[in-house]
Amino acid sequence: MMKLSAVPARPLMLALAAGLVLSACVSSKPVEPPKPPVVEAPVKPLSYLPDDTAEDARDLNLVGDQLPPEPFRRAEIDFPTEEPPGTVIIDTTEKHLYLVEEGGKALRYGVGVGRQGFSWKGTVEIGSRQKWPRWFPPKEMIAREAARGHNIPDMMEGQIGNPLGARALYLYDGPKDTLFRIHGTFEPKSIGTNASSGCIRMANADVMDLYERVKVGTRVVVR
Repeated sequence: MMKLSAVPARPLMLALAAGLVLSACVSSKPVEPPKPPVVEAPVKPLSYLPDDTAEDARDLNLVGDQLPPEPFRRAEIDFPTEEPPGTVIIDTTEKHLYLVEEGGKALRYGVGVGRQGFSWKGTVEIGSRQKWPRWFPPKEMIAREAARGHNIPDMMEGQIGNPLGARALYLYDGPKDTLFRIHGTFEPKSIGTNASSGCIRMANADVMDLYERVKVGTRVVVR
């Protein structure tokens, strides 16, 4: 059974070293050169070139800046885990989605996650995959937005501007639709933030790539 829980914010710690700098300036002893910064293992960035072989005209109409911020762009990385290849792991703190590969590797994608009060954790599976999905906002969302003075439709066809973007992976807990999705977005700069109502959002180029790599029944671990 999937467990939902709020994710607390972490305090940011700052340290000042002005005294150390001042003492180094007046010391008569040789000053050792600063140690080089620790460099993480290199990642293999992956191409974001558009797919000009797409059969759906809506794919070809994805123009403009569709890239997520630089730290959240798609890459292949070292990723030791006990989860089997093909598993999707979503780290809501780091705001990354990992598709586990053979040989201790994974494809890493940036994601946007639920804002405060809408975050959750658990193990589910992909119950359905849709290209250019229709959007049926939950009744609770319609009522919540109406109270704020925002009127949203009962349904929106799959199109440019649809909140689910170009692809959607529907997450199920057994036979039950959780109403949570992994989906695209036309707001790629929101990747790496807490901005959604609980769904996992990806840049359209990334969710289109992931869509082709997973299938119905794929295990999804949200942590």
